Amino acid sequence: MAISGQSLIGDETVEGGPACFRGINPTTGETLEPAFSEAGTAEVARACTLAAAAFDAYREIGLDKRAQFLEEVAEQILALGDELVERACEESGLPRARIEGERSRTVGQLRLFAAAVREGGWLDVRIDPAQPDRKPLPRSDLRLRNIGIGPVAVFGASNFPLAFSVAGGDTASALAAGCPVVVKAHPAHPGTSALVGKAIQVAISHCGLPPGVFSLLFGAGIELGAALVSHPDIKAVGFTGSRNGGLALAKLAAARAEPIPVYAEMSSINPVILLPAALAARGEAIAKGFVASLTMGAGQFCTNPGLLIAEDGPHLESFITAVRSALETTGAAAMLTEGIFEAYQRGVAKLAGCVGVVQAARGTPGDGLNKCQAAFFTADAQLFLNNHVLREEVFGAASLLIRCEGRDELLQVLNALEGQLTITLQMDEEDLDAARAILPMLERKAGRILANGWPTGVEVCHAMVHGGPFPATSGCRTTSVGTLAIRRFLRPVCYQDLPADLLPVVLRNDNGGEIPRLLDGKLMF
Repeated sequence: MAISGQSLIGDETVEGGPACFRGINPTTGETLEPAFSEAGTAEVARACTLAAAAFDAYREIGLDKRAQFLEEVAEQILALGDELVERACEESGLPRARIEGERSRTVGQLRLFAAAVREGGWLDVRIDPAQPDRKPLPRSDLRLRNIGIGPVAVFGASNFPLAFSVAGGDTASALAAGCPVVVKAHPAHPGTSALVGKAIQVAISHCGLPPGVFSLLFGAGIELGAALVSHPDIKAVGFTGSRNGGLALAKLAAARAEPIPVYAEMSSINPVILLPAALAARGEAIAKGFVASLTMGAGQFCTNPGLLIAEDGPHLESFITAVRSALETTGAAAMLTEGIFEAYQRGVAKLAGCVGVVQAARGTPGDGLNKCQAAFFTADAQLFLNNHVLREEVFGAASLLIRCEGRDELLQVLNALEGQLTITLQMDEEDLDAARAILPMLERKAGRILANGWPTGVEVCHAMVHGGPFPATSGCRTTSVGTLAIRRFLRPVCYQDLPADLLPVVLRNDNGGEIPRLLDGKLMF
């Protein structure tokens, strides 16, 4: 499939302004063709207007047809074959196996949302039949369902060119909710984005849907994103990226004449608590697992274990020695972009420059461009409590171990943590009482709590929460992964005393009973 370098607005390819940019292979520095023309305010307005025009028709096409569309998007992505995989490898520097795995995840989550759409529980259908004879006052007939919130702006992420990008989780969940989507492609992988965008265009055509259901805009600067969030037809935003970027979008959205929600995944250092019995019994194995998680994909995961917390003692010293041994034989890997690499270098230098922070180990330096040399530091608890720099995310394979003098100091460190996507407990049976005592605090701090695993695996399923209190996300009541993500883009509507012929099909008495419903307070299937 030819990559045009143009934005996709509805069923058309549209040339932007005179400014252009190109994708870059981060491992070689090679500039990739074609040039992509940058969309401007005119293209934003056109895409958003089309999305608004498509909204009412798309959200009422029927659950099975909506599910078929999501499945067709998955099929069209697979039909791109090696062309998509090879382009994504070129633009990201990621190995083929990683991209193929990410493609499977992208296709899998589209199919998962298709199944969820058909099941219909997310509609939250509630029916309270009329009670005309109720005393002292009769009750009206009241029926509720969820509908899509409206057109959604989605920002492609840098670190997942497929799974958190054009057809990633934000797009899939918004489309599942019945919301048209306008995507701002990430400039780090424009060719990959263009191929997936074309696949969605084909799926829309095959399914006979309004063309405004999907548009894809290209731009390397911040102006495009600002224009998109500010457009009055956009009703919600999905974003994965830096804290500064997420807060800037949230500020724009709050300043609109009609403020809208921004669901931003932004910043997390994902603490790992090393409890004493676990360290004593299997410290070396924990160290190896930690290094594998830390350095996976050059540490470019939002769930990378950037902080370790433990009580000081000889078993902790043995753990540090094991980490050093594993890390010093771990080679450097290319980062996704030059900008990400430079930010990583600054973050590591900032940590290393803090008085009292000890560099405990570095990974093997690499030859070539943008290679992430892993870094492992230690500091004491009082330094952590008094220096906010130590709580900042370094995006990449860098982690800090906090030494605590006893349980009370460990509790102080936990209490000082900001909101996190994940917190992990490395524990054995003898640690159970200690873990039970801190669990309520961990629940206040994180969206996902793990035991004896590593946070860098995020399963796409019904029970997953990929979210957390600020600054992990801008909305702690939601998730960006798993079927619960659909709720971000829904709102409830109540219908009072409407004639049956005016009611949505799912709220009628004769709807076939296939959608779960709460009937007069009782759950019915």
